[in-house]
Amino acid sequence: MEWIQAADNAVLGWIQQHLAGPAGDWLMPLITALGNAGAVWIVAAVVLLFMKKWRKTGVEMLIALAIAAIIGSLLLKPLVGRERPFNANDFAGLLIAPPTDFSFPSGHTSSSVAAAAVLLRRDKRLGIPALALAILIAFSRLYLYVHYPSDVLAGAALGVVSAFIAGWLVAKIPIKRRLQ
Repeated sequence: MEWIQAADNAVLGWIQQHLAGPAGDWLMPLITALGNAGAVWIVAAVVLLFMKKWRKTGVEMLIALAIAAIIGSLLLKPLVGRERPFNANDFAGLLIAPPTDFSFPSGHTSSSVAAAAVLLRRDKRLGIPALALAILIAFSRLYLYVHYPSDVLAGAALGVVSAFIAGWLVAKIPIKRRLQ
């Protein structure tokens, strides 16, 4: 476990040393705000619900987001109880309001990857830009020093699993005609 912590801190240190600067300091808080409470993905899913062709995708996205939130925020975060890097490392350069919950896994990443994975499976034309945005949101959490790389990787894995479960559940819904 110590080697994971050391690797996490090394990556965060490298990002701060080599990638941080005025442009990132301005852009990364904006990018991370898109992922606050899964907002951009919830809005996208709700928009899809109003289009007959995409309704099933919207339902699947909402289910994936709910699964990721329940497992990540309600179960894993309190269970693991990992302190955030800015607290653990006495980081004074925080560019956003300090999150008050635990660090593992990254909720921004799990929701972003869950939504992007649903879209990628359903239609690559929507999924590829969604995946690019998900990657940017995940990276913003590292840049802003509010998550460790292992938090982000676990969040991504949770997002993929949540999307898979949501796809399976939607395929099993007996009222398929109402969703199409």
